Amino acid sequence: MLFLPIATKTVDGSEANVYTNGLHHYLEGKTGKTLNVEFFLPLLITNIAVALICFINIFNYKKRSFQKRFAIVTIILIVGFAFWCSIYAKELPGGIAGANFGFGAYLPALAILFVVLAIFGINKDERLIRSAERLR
Repeated sequence: MLFLPIATKTVDGSEANVYTNGLHHYLEGKTGKTLNVEFFLPLLITNIAVALICFINIFNYKKRSFQKRFAIVTIILIVGFAFWCSIYAKELPGGIAGANFGFGAYLPALAILFVVLAIFGINKDERLIRSAERLR
């Protein structure tokens, strides 16, 4: 989500894009296009933190119950992050009405889907280990 726009809106020949690092406003003038950027530092830090948490959870494979709980917390964080992104998307000039949502707006839903699939895989591993212990 660092490099993909969440929402884009064109008003009076000027284009505004909302990224997780800020609002990029391209203004049309007599001298050509100029870029005006308003940074969203807390949203950027949260984006990086959620990505790191997902990455760290991969290496907790020896502690499956902790990994499942951590995955559930990750889902809650992703939902909160998506809600926070929608709040910042309202910073577009003229509001969010008439804006085009970019691929970055759909990535939190995709991330939640993959975390849920990971939880199913962890449960499958636990069942496999329990059945192997019965055979011993």
